[in-house]
Amino acid sequence: MNEQISMLETPLSQPLAARLRPQTLDEVIGQKHLLGKGRVLRRIVEEDQVCSMIFWGPPGVGKTTLANVIANHTKARFINFSAVTSGIKEIRAVMQQADDNRRYGEKTILFVDEIHRFNKAQQDAFLPFVEKGSIILIGATTENPSFEVNGALLSRCKVFVLKALTEEEIVLLLRRALTSPQGFGRQDVRIEDDVLGLIASFANGDARSALSTLEMAVLNGENRDGATWVTAETVEQCTARKSLLYDKNGEEHYNLISALHKSMRNSDPDAAVYWLARMLEAGEDPLYVARRVIRFASEDVGLADPRAVDLAVSVYQACHFIGMPECSVHLTQAVVYMSLAPKSNALYTAYETARQDALSQLNEPVPLHIRNGVTSLMRDIGYGKGYQYAHDTSEKLTDMRCLPDSLLERAYYQPTDQGLEARYKDRLEQIKAWKQARQKK
Repeated sequence: MNEQISMLETPLSQPLAARLRPQTLDEVIGQKHLLGKGRVLRRIVEEDQVCSMIFWGPPGVGKTTLANVIANHTKARFINFSAVTSGIKEIRAVMQQADDNRRYGEKTILFVDEIHRFNKAQQDAFLPFVEKGSIILIGATTENPSFEVNGALLSRCKVFVLKALTEEEIVLLLRRALTSPQGFGRQDVRIEDDVLGLIASFANGDARSALSTLEMAVLNGENRDGATWVTAETVEQCTARKSLLYDKNGEEHYNLISALHKSMRNSDPDAAVYWLARMLEAGEDPLYVARRVIRFASEDVGLADPRAVDLAVSVYQACHFIGMPECSVHLTQAVVYMSLAPKSNALYTAYETARQDALSQLNEPVPLHIRNGVTSLMRDIGYGKGYQYAHDTSEKLTDMRCLPDSLLERAYYQPTDQGLEARYKDRLEQIKAWKQARQKK
């Protein structure tokens, strides 16, 4: 049995997202990698062979919706449980009831929303009941379950990763909302395709956010000639965001990220902050920007300032934790730091040069002396013979060659004199001189 709607609550008094929640797999939009014909999750639900599982994905992608669909398909008792409002006492009461039901042959599926909010002790309370089959646990989380879910509990669950909806999928959902009797199908709502696209762009993969925005826009639309007209200006007012010249999938998207990247490379923090603001205020995903900054930290700064990549990763995590608009200041810190950092593309050029050699010589064998001779046969044919263990020497160095013979003279990493990389350059020159001296003896 599922949670019941209050007697005082009519379906149309619920938020639009709740009214349109799918009841069957065919009504679910998105997640084709899990719910497409023949996919494992679809088979599990259709055959009512539900096992303990974790749904992991960003907000508004259908975690609770899938639980709702399972509730409609299963013959088991279905209990909806919230990690926000429930404690150990409530868990134990539900577990005891499930244990009793098992004795009478009735399965219990327990859906726990935001399972990452439970502490270790609360999660531990589920474990014995999952182990003996009293409950089938379905958890939903926006956080990486590897870090947020008890390891013993996680090992007994199948993890399904849900993806953010595409803009096309969200537009399809919005069209359904406009025609469905549970949505605005009984009203004459006039809204252009580009305005639906604007809502989908602002939603950034979150179906619930898109439906909430549509609902607000319709409520604030202009009533004339018996119809409700929703314009781009209405949507902008409802979202407090401006529709700038920006298409996250088009040319302007790449123009702006290019402008940001090149401004940082040119050590121009003012320009970098401006292009950052252009992107964020137009609705760009802050995590996309943060990922590009992480790339920049190694591609354009590298060992000239090794702290750059640490800062970039920390800023990505901050963006993930708090989102927009709060994380804009963290991204500003990152792009200003990258702009002012000493620059080196030595790591980028090292890999690209090595990549060309690797692609042209994929069949070049690994030298025998640096192969791992894990069996007696391998050792008999020379695996590991002549290997020199650097830690056995006082200098922690050997003159052993590690490149294939055809590449012995290659030098991929060419450090610059910029920032801290000058120290690594000195160190590398010392190492090479020491090895050359040893090899001449």
